[in-house]
Amino acid sequence: MSQTSSRFDVSSGWLDGAGVRRMRRLAGRLPDGVELYGLLPGGGIVFADRDGVRELGPEREFLRFIDDGQFAHYLVGDAATSPERPSNATVKLGVVGPRSAFTPHAHGGEHFVLSLGHAACGLYDADRAEVTQVPLVPGVMIRIPEMMPHSFANRGGAPLTILAANTGYGIDHEDYAITAQEAERRSAAASGGGPAEAGAVVADGPLGTVPRTGTDFAALAAALRDIEGAQRLRGTGTTTVRERLATRMRRIASALEVPR
Repeated sequence: MSQTSSRFDVSSGWLDGAGVRRMRRLAGRLPDGVELYGLLPGGGIVFADRDGVRELGPEREFLRFIDDGQFAHYLVGDAATSPERPSNATVKLGVVGPRSAFTPHAHGGEHFVLSLGHAACGLYDADRAEVTQVPLVPGVMIRIPEMMPHSFANRGGAPLTILAANTGYGIDHEDYAITAQEAERRSAAASGGGPAEAGAVVADGPLGTVPRTGTDFAALAAALRDIEGAQRLRGTGTTTVRERLATRMRRIASALEVPR
């Protein structure tokens, strides 16, 4: 990755003082190959192993995560994971910039996201033909079926850490994140007899319940455009007064849990 984004700023103050000292003490006791990850209330991620402690950042440990300014660090699998190069699933830590959102997309495999901050997930409900907005708070995990149009946003003013697990696909695969533009291209290629993606067959079927080979890409593109429209209208959303108070209390609790 050639550049870091100005949105990526995880300075939380936690690395100073007792917190980092404790991580260093723990690092010295770890068996070879064991890793610790500290997921900080301010959105940062601290990594510790036998060799020491450092804060993970976009300069070395992160890959671009769908959009510029969003980052991912793989725990299981890698960006090249695919049905042809399987690792069963990919599991990664993601960092979402403050008050930003991913481009709406659909994944070729089912998707689990654990939010460690205040997020929102926009989902296209095919039964109701409308976009549903689901607010998420720290500790809530959401499952999104394969090929369901959705987007994920950070409602807060600090970087948001998420834990994301995708079945079967890494970021580099063509079906990891199908955007509206890509769905429109595939629909046009299929209807015009052009070179559609290998194995792609346009067929009727409910969004979110069928794999790529049975996807109506025109309907998928329309649903993703609906989510884009909802994003423009609603923005990323904001945190409530209660949520901001809870964030401050969570940071205090985190500091109190660090032995002096």
